[in-house]
Amino acid sequence: MTPAEINNKWSKLQQKIADDFDNDTPDLKVMLFLIGVQELGKGPQKFSKRQKEELMHIATCRLFSEMGFYELEGLDQDGWPHWKKTKNLPNYTLLEQELLMKSLIVHYFEQLYDISF
Repeated sequence: MTPAEINNKWSKLQQKIADDFDNDTPDLKVMLFLIGVQELGKGPQKFSKRQKEELMHIATCRLFSEMGFYELEGLDQDGWPHWKKTKNLPNYTLLEQELLMKSLIVHYFEQLYDISF
């Protein structure tokens, strides 16, 4: 996808999430948090600041696992997923990192909702 296509799909996804949650337009961090909660599989609940950071890490690992950079090791005693790095990420510029994350997040939600943005 071109950067313009990624940004267009990203905007449509942001609007869908904002509409679904009757909330403001979510940024990358909010999207990562939502993916982390989804991957944890325990439903909505109160999370500490540290847990929110861990949820965003879970989301990042889950997204990059699609490209072979992480592999799920398993769940701990509390049911939280743990990932191991399988190879190093290339050195991307900030713009490349942002576009890649947007693309991976769009793809994740397209699979989740079984739709195309």
